[in-house]
This record gives sequence, structure tokens and C-alpha cells, in this order.
Amino acid sequence: MTGQNTLQNALSAEIDKVLGCIHCGLCLPSCPTYQQLGNENDSPRGRIYLMRAVTEGRLDAASPSFSRHIDLCLGCRACETACPAGVNYGHLLESARETIKYHGGDSAGPARFQKRMLGYALRNIFPNPKRLGTTFALFRFLRDNSLTRLIFRSGIVSRISKKADFAFSLLMTTSQGISRSVTGEASGAGARQVSVFTGCVMESLFKPANDATKRVLAVNDCSLRNVGEQVCCGALHAHSGDLETARDLARRNINAFESFLDSDNGATIIINAAGCGALLKEYDQLLKDDPAYAARAEKFSRSVRDVTEYLARGEVKTGAPIDRHVTFDAPCHLFHAQRVTTAPQQILTSIPGLKYTPLDGMQDCCGGAGIYNLSEPEMSEKLLADKIGKVKATGADLLVTANPGCHMQLGAGLKIFSVDCGVAHIVELLDESYRKAGFYSK
Repeated sequence: MTGQNTLQNALSAEIDKVLGCIHCGLCLPSCPTYQQLGNENDSPRGRIYLMRAVTEGRLDAASPSFSRHIDLCLGCRACETACPAGVNYGHLLESARETIKYHGGDSAGPARFQKRMLGYALRNIFPNPKRLGTTFALFRFLRDNSLTRLIFRSGIVSRISKKADFAFSLLMTTSQGISRSVTGEASGAGARQVSVFTGCVMESLFKPANDATKRVLAVNDCSLRNVGEQVCCGALHAHSGDLETARDLARRNINAFESFLDSDNGATIIINAAGCGALLKEYDQLLKDDPAYAARAEKFSRSVRDVTEYLARGEVKTGAPIDRHVTFDAPCHLFHAQRVTTAPQQILTSIPGLKYTPLDGMQDCCGGAGIYNLSEPEMSEKLLADKIGKVKATGADLLVTANPGCHMQLGAGLKIFSVDCGVAHIVELLDESYRKAGFYSK
């Protein structure tokens, strides 16, 4: 199948939304790359124009002038929040990237080697639980090894290579959080049936946050059920244009959770990673043309809730006071893709004693964007520097977020720009409050 045909077919299913772009320009102020570069081709409407040019045969899908502008997009979907016409830009972007892959287009930007290595990992490691487990076990060994920590803190890596130092910072920040010291369990005999989608990065590098999520749900009258055979959600694959692998992973996850969802009409899949949650909620779109899975995918997606979204729907139990000054950075795929815009703040303000200072531009991308910080380091660093400057201005001693990629990006930024502020998952604060209140058995 040619690149033009691939993109033409992908767009034809949503042609009304594509043609719905009225070129009003309301998306421009919210687009990070347009704001940085001022190039119309690096704006949402400019990229849509390029996509149409490919489908109409006016532009080669393998052309660097097409792939470069598509590569530079963060996929933050802030344009969707701003768009009065309801153009689903995120799906169009993924189709464009799929087209480039089908047509043999190669990355036209810097960090070409990193992109190829990341592509190899997505194709050959992430879909295989055994390989993925081994890879993350190595990462944890490096992170938790005392010699590695000593070398990292000495500044030797930074003097050798700034890029290597940043990569190490991304890994080392996964050990940050406030739930690592929390022990004990909470009984989960509530009426509400839930299961936590543990994810691959969250369970491997942020397990304390996953454990905190389960304890917090149990305290709030939920009955937890563990579902085995879960695999990577496929978000990174979809964002990079490997939609076939994303669909395969989606089918495997639907199979894994099907008996749980059939067991209770109100059964809910809880997610605490914004990027994963956005795709899980869109499995129905991903598999809409698969007759064997379309209806099952719709049921699955309808059952997914972010943990803050789920808790904020009811009355969150009050724990003990927490004496911290915090600010919150909203992951793009929570705020823009899932449209969960106020629930995290509701959770924070429900914690006694907590001083909360809103972050200017909290909905703006931090530059992490999945693996964008590795594939497009220059643009990512510009966005990160701006974000960290705003975090510093709040005077907070703890920055909370709700996505592993954002957690790593922000934690690395705080270290590199020498800002004395920790980083944690939002649910860890509630977990600590409950621990202090004595809700957990030893």
C-alpha cells in the first residue's frame, strides 16, 4: 500500500473533521512548536495542509519537508482544546506518521540514531513482556546501584556529555516520590469494583505510585481485582505511527480485562498514567474497523477512568494534614486528550494542611511528550526550560503530576536547572495523608 493511499484511507474515515478545519488560527497560540519557531508548517493547521497535500498527490509522503514538520509535532493535542470546529488532530497526526513509515520516509531531523533505536525498542521489546521485564530490570539495577548514584551525583557524566547526563537524570528521577516509605495495606471490600491498569513503565519504574493508587482506592470503598496478562497499552507505538502494533496490544489488553468487565456492570478500569489513559479511552477508535473487536473495544474504553477523575466523582475521604507547598503540572494527555481539567486540583485541595499554588501555564507541554525528549532534544529543552522557570516562580517544594513521562522530564529539568523542588505522582500525596491518618494496617 502506498503512503498516499494509506493516508487517504485514514483521512477518508474522518473527512468531515479534516475539512472542518476553517483555518481560523485559534490553535496557533496553544501550539508549542509554532510559538517557538513561528513557522506555519509547524502549526496544527499548517500540518493539516501538508497532510492534505500528500493525499491529493501534491507532496511526496517520503519528502523531508513533510516528515520533518510531522516529526517536530509533540502530539500534545492542545490544539484540540482550542479548536472551535472539533478537528481530531491527534488521530490525523498518528495517521500521518503511519503514512511516513509505510512510504519509507526517514526522519529528517537531528538525533536520527536515537529515533531508530527507539523505533527498534518499540517494535521488538515493548510488545514482549519478557524482554520488556528484563530491560526494565536492568534500568532499575542502574538506578538503584550505589556506584551509579555516586557517579551521577559527582557530576562526571555532565562534564563528559550533557545529553548523557540528561538521559541519566530521566532514569534517576524515577526513584523520586513520597510513597516509597509507605508500608501496610488497606482493606478493599467496598462495593465499587475496580482494577488498576498497571502499565509497563509505571509498574516497572514507578511501582510505589501504583501501590499508592491501589491503597487510595481501597480506602475510598473500592474492591480491587488484579488482572493478569496485561501488556503495554500501545500509546508510544500509536504516537510514532506504528498503529498495527498499537492495535495488536489493544486486542491483548481487551482480552485480559474482558472477564473483569463482564463480572459487574459498574466495573471500572483505573489508570494513573495520562498518556496510557488517553489511548485506552480511544481503543474504540483504534479498533473501529475490526468487526471482531469494535464492540468490545467500545465497552473497554467506556470503562476507563483516570484515578483523579474517578475519585473526584464521589466524596474523597479526608486524611491527616500534610505540611507541604505544592504545585501541579497537568499532563497534556490528561488535560487536552482526556479533558480531565479540574479533578486533580479537587484532589489536592481535599488534603488538609496542603498549600497549593497554581502553576502558570500548567496545561502547556513540558517537552517530554512520550519519547520526544530523546528524539527531538533541542525543542524539548526549550519547552522544559520555560516550564521549570514557572515551577520555580511558585516557590513550591513539591511538584506533582500524573504521568510517568512528565514525571521523568520534570524531575530531570529540576535537577539540571538546579531548582530545589521534589516531584511526585499526585496520588502519592493522598496516600501519605491516609498513612498519617492511620488508614493502613501494618
